[in-house]
Amino acid sequence: MDFKRLKYFLAVAEELHFGRAANRLDIAQPPLSRQIAALEAELEVQLFDRSRSQIRLTQAGEVLQDHARQLLERLDAAYRETKMVGSGAGGRLRIAFVGSASHGVLPTLIKSYRSFYPEVELQLSAMNNAELHTALVSREIDIAVARPILDDEEFRREPLCTEPLILALPDNSDLGTRAEIHFADLADKTFVLYPRKPRPSYADVVLDICAREGFKPKAIDLAQDFQSAISLVSVGVGIAVVPQSVSRTQRPGVIFRPYKGYNPGTGLTVHARLDNRAPQVMHFLEVTRKFARKQ
Repeated sequence: MDFKRLKYFLAVAEELHFGRAANRLDIAQPPLSRQIAALEAELEVQLFDRSRSQIRLTQAGEVLQDHARQLLERLDAAYRETKMVGSGAGGRLRIAFVGSASHGVLPTLIKSYRSFYPEVELQLSAMNNAELHTALVSREIDIAVARPILDDEEFRREPLCTEPLILALPDNSDLGTRAEIHFADLADKTFVLYPRKPRPSYADVVLDICAREGFKPKAIDLAQDFQSAISLVSVGVGIAVVPQSVSRTQRPGVIFRPYKGYNPGTGLTVHARLDNRAPQVMHFLEVTRKFARKQ
């Protein structure tokens, strides 16, 4: 069945007048009458009762009117949704990020993206760098926000931000009362490092700071991720070196302090596969570039 013919039928069914329906469709009346006659012949039913001065729908015509409306509405919706997804204004975007990113600029970046593309469904999840790399390679996610970077020539990258490192301390630590904390003063403390594996990782960045400051940590407690590390700090297991943005979110049992000494800083980078040129991905990278320039 021709969808155009259904459209013609629905116009006549709603106007109950061939002349008005023809004007509405911007066609001449004779071709419209021929299309309706052809539809009736195709279905082998009479759709309109033309025995009176004003035509009316037959029972068969009423049935077809209901179905025609639904079909044309669904077809219109299919066209609109397909165009939205194809242009990047709709569809789905799967974003994964390191846990510490949720305390910094990432939430603001996502809000910015949503302000431009509110119809795109976002699927968000937290992973460590190794999990981000695996998920991006296997196409389980579209965007990976890593700290500081995922080393893979098959990924495109957009730097998001850089920031200094600070200390996360138990709130009853004697260090919290000092006017200044020198990193070298931490030699007798237990360091909570993350992630536990794989290595090398951010944990090795912290160990390198210790080495440059002339000591090895007295003790080490390894956690699998940032959230676990902060939980260990909150119960007094040890101290952690974290991105400055983490201090924006207060955590019971934890205080944050800057330190004097070697501070390589850290950053966030947005990654996507080079061969993934889906408009949703390309739009997110474009929003990231503009957002990063304003930081």
